[in-house]
Amino acid sequence: MEPAPNAAKQLQAIIASIPHNPGVYQYLDELAKVIYVGKAKDLRKRVSSYFSKEQTGKLRVLVRRIHDIRFIVVETESDALLLENNLIKQFQPRYNVLLKDDKTYPWICIKNEAFPRIFSTRNLIHDGSEYFGPYASGKMMKALLDLIRQLYPIRSCSLNLSEKAIAGKNYKVCLEFHIGNCKGPCEALQSSEDYNAMMKEIRQIIRGNIQAVVREMKTQMMDFASKMEFEKAQLLKEKLALLENYRSKSVVVNSTIDNVDVFSILDEPETAWVNYLKVIEGAIVQSHSIEIKKKLDESPQELILLAITEMRQRFVSISPEIILPFDPGFSFFDVKITVPQRGEKKQLLELSEKNAKHYKMEIEKQRSLIDPERHQKRILLQLQRDLRMSVLPDVIECFDNSNFQGDYAVAAMVQFKNAKPNKAEYRHFNIKTVEGPNDFASMEEIIERRYSRLLREEKPLPQLIVIDGGKGQLSAAVKTLEKLGLRGKITIIGIAKRLEEIYFPGDQVPIYIDKRSESLKIIQFLRDEAHRFGITHHRKKFEKGFVSSELNQIKGIGESTAQKLLLHFKSFKNISAASPDELEKVVGKARAKVLTDYFQSKENTTPES
Repeated sequence: MEPAPNAAKQLQAIIASIPHNPGVYQYLDELAKVIYVGKAKDLRKRVSSYFSKEQTGKLRVLVRRIHDIRFIVVETESDALLLENNLIKQFQPRYNVLLKDDKTYPWICIKNEAFPRIFSTRNLIHDGSEYFGPYASGKMMKALLDLIRQLYPIRSCSLNLSEKAIAGKNYKVCLEFHIGNCKGPCEALQSSEDYNAMMKEIRQIIRGNIQAVVREMKTQMMDFASKMEFEKAQLLKEKLALLENYRSKSVVVNSTIDNVDVFSILDEPETAWVNYLKVIEGAIVQSHSIEIKKKLDESPQELILLAITEMRQRFVSISPEIILPFDPGFSFFDVKITVPQRGEKKQLLELSEKNAKHYKMEIEKQRSLIDPERHQKRILLQLQRDLRMSVLPDVIECFDNSNFQGDYAVAAMVQFKNAKPNKAEYRHFNIKTVEGPNDFASMEEIIERRYSRLLREEKPLPQLIVIDGGKGQLSAAVKTLEKLGLRGKITIIGIAKRLEEIYFPGDQVPIYIDKRSESLKIIQFLRDEAHRFGITHHRKKFEKGFVSSELNQIKGIGESTAQKLLLHFKSFKNISAASPDELEKVVGKARAKVLTDYFQSKENTTPES
């Protein structure tokens, strides 16, 4: 629906009034509903770009629905990012990417109470307790809690250990005290000062500052050793071993890389995958990946900015440095953006990229296992869109020619059904009507033989034909389809090997499908499978042909030697004309002599004309 002329004038008037400042803009439809929220370093420049340049299909649909524009000016680009994120969550506009996540992530809670307990929870209660996290990996959080319990005898009971309750001797120590997991604060066997000293170190470990705790423990251990308190020193030594073991498993780079956020993005035509790593003292303490479904062909820069804003809010990050694969085009308040080209920060970025790839593979594997038909249909729908087909290409057939210097001409056809090889329908063709190396005529023959037979036997036709070759082979195939009355009834394309160009009949200029697209991958798979299947048949025919050749009648020349000679010299005539030195380079001195003697004796026995 196009905006009314008055609405268009009103939009131009609003755009003219928008300042050149950072801020957030909102597009509203005719019902005054927010349909899109965006941010910009320069509001007027960004908003006017929607109405002044040629737009893609999806963007054109959005622009047609805009009936009003609102904008909010902010002080900094960082404020614009945060405001955009909050407004998207508030309005959930139809044309915005929504970073929704159904999961609730666990936190580590240090309870606001005397002799605080430490436990995991998914519920945040605003009672003064401290919460650390959230943890995207429950396994990582559990390992951290297990380490803390091995290092420190903190209480696990839920008793109210107020001074009054302890002084009133309301409690008795439990089994945890007797097995050494608690120091018995319930019977005043441990002071609050001693317990709080433990809690101070525990907070450091949870925050990832393990090195500071290690240094403190080493100082205490040496102090105990100097005072001849060897049992206490040994206990600290065992704790240090635990800490060092935990730290060695989690350190991925130099420990000088401290308090850093890492973001990477795997960008695909319909979807993007973003991974987030939180690094403290060279150790990964957080890792989380998300899938983002695109709405308006958003750029990687737009998507990664959304992910950064959302993740840093969700995981309560105030890291002063963010490592990214590229410049996002936006600045963050008091945050340094690093785009590493080499070194350990580059290694961190590569690790994040691996996490994004593994997450994508895991999700797609789960979907294909749960609903394989949905996965296949998604690929076919993408192929239908990319090739501008009117029907879904459930059945695809691909043809490939092979010959050897014009001899042993064969062809192969492979069939894919629902995006998977249907090997029962693979076919080999021996070229019957074409002499010499003529790929175009060979293509005409096999296309006619294949589809005239299907028509004669009244069998179903494919929705898509793929020809392994450029414009010449494609034109030959189209010529035959026209003769059979099938032109326009089946979509047919050619794929050229050099740049993976896709040719349509009659088009001089090829199209280039995105190299990352599943459409191109399925076409390449078809082409490679047809080539493999054809080469196998061609090799068998070729070997069968030269087995009975004159070379095999020569005593001392076996099949492998004959094949080697034919592959190098291309024909028996060229072999017989080769010099002894040329033959020796291919088959060695002994066999070269056998060949030379044979050809000489043959010349001597040939009758003179």
